[in-house]
Amino acid sequence: MLAHGRRDNPVDEGHVVTIAVLDYGMGNLRSVERALGHVGGDAEITGDAAAVAAAEALVIPGVGHFGACMRGLRSSGLDRAIVAFAGTGRPVFGVCLGMQVLFDASDEDPAPGLGLLGGRVRSLPANVRVPHMGWNTVEWVRHPYVAGIADGEWFCFVHSYAADVSPATIGTTTYGRTFSAAVAAGNVFATQFHPEKSGDAGLQIYENFVKAVTAA
Repeated sequence: MLAHGRRDNPVDEGHVVTIAVLDYGMGNLRSVERALGHVGGDAEITGDAAAVAAAEALVIPGVGHFGACMRGLRSSGLDRAIVAFAGTGRPVFGVCLGMQVLFDASDEDPAPGLGLLGGRVRSLPANVRVPHMGWNTVEWVRHPYVAGIADGEWFCFVHSYAADVSPATIGTTTYGRTFSAAVAAGNVFATQFHPEKSGDAGLQIYENFVKAVTAA
């Protein structure tokens, strides 16, 4: 696990990793940027499609409403930038709402999603308090970005909707129902929880991501 405070040489200093953190008006951008920088990533917050196209990796953070997010992405043309970037095979990392918009659709709004992941994001059951806010455990299927993360590790969630378990699911959490806490399909990876708010375990995922980008 990562120690608190910046460590020396978390990744190869001979290679600068340019990670675009997408600014589309909805997201905890600075905390994501700081977390990536903490583990050696060269992260840049940008809402410019050209800067996105030039990056080595793309992170899509997000907090808020699915429909407002998708309408904002479409009005700015960033929806096309995300889909085009994913089509190049370079790494894409969605966080919370940034995970949900990768799917086809959501119960939250009729606006279509980006369709990079098949399926629908559904509301959490009525028998639990929403939003699901706070710490919960995740059970994992192995993936390079979760190397060093144990089953039952705790992560920080803030959401009212979640994707069903599917062939893309690599991590599950149960809150009212069992849902996808993390998914991966080819070069697209996403978490329903916030790694940047999840202490050492969350930073470990970001470090694994940065190392994978560096090695590419």
